[in-house]
Amino acid sequence: MYLNHFGLQESPFSLTPDPDFFYQFVGHQQALNVLQVALESGEGFIKITGEVGTGKTLLCRKLLAAMAGQYRAAYLPNPLLSPFELHKALAEELGLEVAVGATTHDLVKLITGNLVQLQSEGQRAVLCIDEAQAMPRESLEALRLLSNLETEKQKLLQIVVFAQPELNVLLERSDLRQLRQRITFRYELPPLDRQGVEGYVEHRLEIAGMKSGCLFSQNALDLLYRSSRGIPRLVNVLSHKALMAAYGQGLASVGPNHVRAACADTDDVTAASLSRLQQPFYWAVGAATLVELVIVVYLLQRILL
Repeated sequence: MYLNHFGLQESPFSLTPDPDFFYQFVGHQQALNVLQVALESGEGFIKITGEVGTGKTLLCRKLLAAMAGQYRAAYLPNPLLSPFELHKALAEELGLEVAVGATTHDLVKLITGNLVQLQSEGQRAVLCIDEAQAMPRESLEALRLLSNLETEKQKLLQIVVFAQPELNVLLERSDLRQLRQRITFRYELPPLDRQGVEGYVEHRLEIAGMKSGCLFSQNALDLLYRSSRGIPRLVNVLSHKALMAAYGQGLASVGPNHVRAACADTDDVTAASLSRLQQPFYWAVGAATLVELVIVVYLLQRILL
């Protein structure tokens, strides 16, 4: 609704993991560097962890885009798979035809043969699994066995898992110690710091078409950082709603009042932000809630059209 108003060409704070919006914050760039170095060195198992909303899926998509043409990549966004389903999904991602009635043993032979062929052609195969903390224990063990596929010289399949910190707790189990020891590279994604939030917001606005300046005041960015705790997903949600609030008032920039209005309409913001919402400046956004404001603006647009 606000793109033309702010001179933007596309939504700057969409929650879809678009690699074009990848921001090279030091923590995220270091994670990408770790992944690229580990893959280049032929390491078999790599683990990237981070809290909810810290950008793991976007990092995964960025990695997949960077690997295009260099690796045969298999991507599994749904980790809730049995061992058989895991093997079948990997085979399908590799472009293999799975026969009706195939067993897990058949799938392992099929996958191994394909990986050997890829290696003979000078290609490397990489399996990326998102939300790996949700994998059943039996499937994690199957993943370990897949990491065993190797020649005398190198691994046939490199595995990268992206997961919430719960995976670290799961891997502390004694029956998963073999898998834990297989992980050769690991990195934990940090949240954005205050400077990172400002750079992140400006970067996404520039990619979305902003010509110059920043639509958010420094006070708005301060509050955005405190409220979001530097978690990129929350930064996106709050920034999007704050832009809607500023647009609803016909203003050309976002101030702290608009961020506060966004906080009042969003779960999981810091308590410090919510505790101030009863103060008079919150009502500068208007007597209506943010949702009601958006509905009014939408209806006005339909009438004008």
